[in-house]
Amino acid sequence: MKWRAMLLLHLCLCGTTLAANIDAVRSCRDKMLPPFPPSTRELLVIIDQTTPLSPALQQLVADSIRPLLVAGSSFSIAVFSAYTQDHYADVLAAGTLEAGLPSEARDDVAKPLLLKLDLCRRRQPQQAAQAAGQALRAAYLGTSGEIARSDILASLKALSSVIGRSTAPEKIVLIASDMLENSSVANFYADRGRAVRKLAAAKELRGVEDKRLLADFGGARVYVIGAGLLAGEAAFKHSYRDPQTMQALHAFWDEYFTRSNARLVEFGQPALLNPVR
Repeated sequence: MKWRAMLLLHLCLCGTTLAANIDAVRSCRDKMLPPFPPSTRELLVIIDQTTPLSPALQQLVADSIRPLLVAGSSFSIAVFSAYTQDHYADVLAAGTLEAGLPSEARDDVAKPLLLKLDLCRRRQPQQAAQAAGQALRAAYLGTSGEIARSDILASLKALSSVIGRSTAPEKIVLIASDMLENSSVANFYADRGRAVRKLAAAKELRGVEDKRLLADFGGARVYVIGAGLLAGEAAFKHSYRDPQTMQALHAFWDEYFTRSNARLVEFGQPALLNPVR
């Protein structure tokens, strides 16, 4: 039991880039077993590769994911950047940690098959943690503050289908991004990218609706890490984001997610103050 606990205590952020792993957790299904209960939780983690995160924020993402990789949960790790920079929205890893059979169903299964099933399911958290950690590492290795554009709105609409179509009653979206759109749709920057522009949320949202860029997150709870970060902030250490500007940015995204069938629970500026639940 101790080795399982240790594996769950850490999502490894070491390793190399990887190809998409959309079946990251080996299924324990067997034709001799009754069907497993469906997933009760769907987790979607979205990494904006135009937003370099500090090591502390990278670890915060991993720490936020770790408690959610439990039996009965499905997860996806996705990235996006700017369509004009040979980058695009993509899912790097996905998998399902299967829920256990109800006790009455287990009573009808032969003991050797139950032992095999239990061993398989004990391995699933390790497989999920490894796949998620590798995907995060790959996402961070592909991140750059030099990417000129950031198609956040279009990417969120595209990626929302990953969780919007899920039948799980509980849906969670964790987004690591500065949430500063810079595309043909809108530009949330000021002073040549050295500051955040104070948004008129209602006006910006009309533009989003006109361009049909609202998404459908299927009633998910949304958490953001990294809001308002500026790429290359070390060079612009005197740049100042006043509370009113950040409140306006928060107000825009709060209403955006409401109209996109989701609820913005916490808007980390840049870190979360409460655990993802």
